[in-house]
Order: sequence, then structure tokens, then C-alpha cells
Amino acid sequence: MTDPNTLSPLDLETPDKTFLDANELVINMGPQHPATHGVLRVILRLDGEKVMGLECVIGYLHRGVEKIAENRTYTMFNPYVDRMDYVAAVSNGLGYCEAVEKLLSVEAPPRAQYIRVILTELNRIASHQLWLGTHALDIGAITPLFYTFRDREEILKIFEKYCGARLTTHAFRIGGLQYEAYDGFEREVKNFVSFVKPKIDEYEELLTTNRIWLERTKGVGTISGKDAIALGVTGPVLRASGVKWDIRKALPYANYKNFEFDIPIGQNGDTYDRYLVRMVEMRQSLRIIEQAVAGIPEGPIMAKVPKVMKPPVGEIYHSIEAPKGELGYFIVSDGSTQPYRIRVRPPSFVNLQALDVMCRGQLVADVIAVIGTLDIVLGEVDR
Repeated sequence: MTDPNTLSPLDLETPDKTFLDANELVINMGPQHPATHGVLRVILRLDGEKVMGLECVIGYLHRGVEKIAENRTYTMFNPYVDRMDYVAAVSNGLGYCEAVEKLLSVEAPPRAQYIRVILTELNRIASHQLWLGTHALDIGAITPLFYTFRDREEILKIFEKYCGARLTTHAFRIGGLQYEAYDGFEREVKNFVSFVKPKIDEYEELLTTNRIWLERTKGVGTISGKDAIALGVTGPVLRASGVKWDIRKALPYANYKNFEFDIPIGQNGDTYDRYLVRMVEMRQSLRIIEQAVAGIPEGPIMAKVPKVMKPPVGEIYHSIEAPKGELGYFIVSDGSTQPYRIRVRPPSFVNLQALDVMCRGQLVADVIAVIGTLDIVLGEVDR
């Protein structure tokens, strides 16, 4: 049989004239399919149950967020980014605010940066918990969903008390923070850290050595570090392939240079390694949060920014390490109150192009596991 890894891209335009006698079959998975994590259509070319290749069809959720930016002021556009990756709204807001601050040559005060780090790392844990629960559910494990949602609720309570929102959390302003930390904020964050540490151990007890979990994830959806880099893959997917790249370390932002944490990497680049990397990342996030809470300085939470923002003519690209990978904002300023152009580099969108490479030679059931392990959100893919 032909090696599926050497096949050319799918020819979906030419009709298959030998359909009934052919070994290969082209089928649709999605866009109305719960395991595609949104309105994603995957066109699969199969030989029996083996995947010979696939193509992703996106755009079903398109809302024109980048175009909307051209008709809003910099401040007015700020809440729109929360609606892209709605599971990690805090990270979206941090990336956008820091990009505009770079354009304005403004830096948020130290207190604001510390609180930003705490909220962003809490959001990273919440995002990974949602990923773990739904990914396990896709593969057939129901219990982790209840465990992760139970614990994620404690993070959402902190977000709700801070800014009144649980999901599309609009926490930051250009130049600093929207609100000062509420009374008892530090205590509640410390309590959450103590509460969730043993819970992560519980997740691992359920899955890490579970023989069904191992069968469904080990050796499934493998991608090498070289291929991952060539395809622009970032985040836990890249690190699981053995590439030690994390923007928080490589290009520090928001005071991350002041915190000690490790970058977990995998060896095989398979679904199991991506699971392990995210489990370690949750523990490292707790480690960062502990340091940040202990060191929050006093002082203002907003820098001096003009009420009417008119950044100088120019362009800027700024990226952060979002839970799913590199989230970048490219902003072009023409000197007016509205951006001339904004282009977002969302990790879900870029990582999705690796799906074909990861699934070739796998079984149909493995496609579900691989899509889950990419941790995509279609609001971010389609924007």
C-alpha cells in the first residue's frame, strides 16, 4: 500500500468515477459534530478506517473581528478580542493591551503587571481544565469532565468577583487594569492554589496510567519537532514535540522575567505527550501565581495614557504565550484614533494546519483524539 505520509494534497475537485469499486472513500466529519469542538468541517479521505489525508474547511463562524477594528477606536475594540478565544479571554486582552501600549510607548505599572500575570495564569489553568475535561469526554472518559469543571468553577468565581464576568472576562485596560484588586483577592487566590494542587494529582490518577487512555493516546497523532516548526505550530503542541519554546521565557513580557518556572517538553510528539505537557503547565502556572501573589507591589494600577489615544504613525507586532500557543497582534497606525489595520495571529488557526500531517495513517477514531489534543476554539479560528 502507498505510504500515506508521501501522498500529495487531496484532490477534492475531481469526481471519483470508480466510487462503488474504489477502496478509498471521501466523507465529511462536521461541521455539526460535537467532537470537532465547534463548526469545523473536516473532509476525510479514507481507505477502510485508515486516514489517507484530510482537509479542514473553516469560516462557518466568521464575524469579521479584524475588520470591525478599523471602525472602532483602540479602546472600543478592546472587548472584542475577548470573544475570539472565549475560553482564554484574559490572555486575548493581555496581548491586545500590551500591543497598543507598545505602540504608545507606555508601560503598565508594576502592580498592574503582577495582577495581570495572576489573572492570566489562572486563565491558563481554566483553559487547560476545560481542554482536559472535553478531550477526555471525546475519547470516552466521563469522570474527568466533572472533576475539571468542579475545580474550574473556583477560578470563574475569582474572575466574577474581580470584573463581573465569568467567560468573556474583560479584565484589562490599555495602560493597566480596569479595576483594583478586591478585598481578599490575594487570600482567595492563595486558597485556590492550595485547593487545586491535589486536584491535578487526581486528574493524573484517573488518566496517566489508565490502560485505555494509553491505548487511545500513545503513538497517536505524532508530529516531529521539525515538522511542527515548519508548520508554525506553537504552544503545548510544539513543546510536546521536544521544542523548548515559550514566549514567556524567550521574549518575556508582563514581568514574567521576575518569576521562576520551567518549560515542560515531550519526547514523542504524540497525543499522550501533549496531555503530559499540559498537566505540567498547570503546575507551573500555580508556581508562578504563588510567586506573583507573594510579591504584589503597592502603587497605581494605570499608567498615564491620553483620554483620546492617537498612537504615532507606525506598526507593531506583539505576541504572548496564550494557553494554546503564540497569540500575536499586528497593528498598523495611521496616527488617527482608529487602527488602520489589525491582524491577529491566533494559535488555534495556525495549529490546525498540522492536523493533516498528524492524522495521516491513523484511524478515524484517532482523528477525534487528535483534534481534541490540538485544543482549538473556532471563535479564534474564524474570528
